[in-house]
Amino acid sequence: MHIPKIDWNAIPWTAVRPGVDRKGFTGDGATIALHRLMPGHEPRPHKHPNEQIVWIMSGTIDFHIEGEVHRLGPGGLLVVPPNAMHHGVVVGDEPVMNLDVFTPARPEYA
Repeated sequence: MHIPKIDWNAIPWTAVRPGVDRKGFTGDGATIALHRLMPGHEPRPHKHPNEQIVWIMSGTIDFHIEGEVHRLGPGGLLVVPPNAMHHGVVVGDEPVMNLDVFTPARPEYA
């Protein structure tokens, strides 16, 4: 069995839209993605069939899920259920770094 070793620092950032960048890695059953959100970015509500676990590494964000707002700071965790409309809004002037785990995998993030 071949187990790949991944250098996270070698994975390039991809611009999603102005103020939002992402880098990700996809295995067979799950995807991990690091998102960098800048203050003032344009929030875009969306949904997807994947469960999403959000872990805030730095900054503060208001995470909107199906009309409820959850303020998260460093160390905050949240689960976004499959098909739930959601988006995040950066609070303050510090960028937000958040790590997301998606299951099932999102091959478009590879």
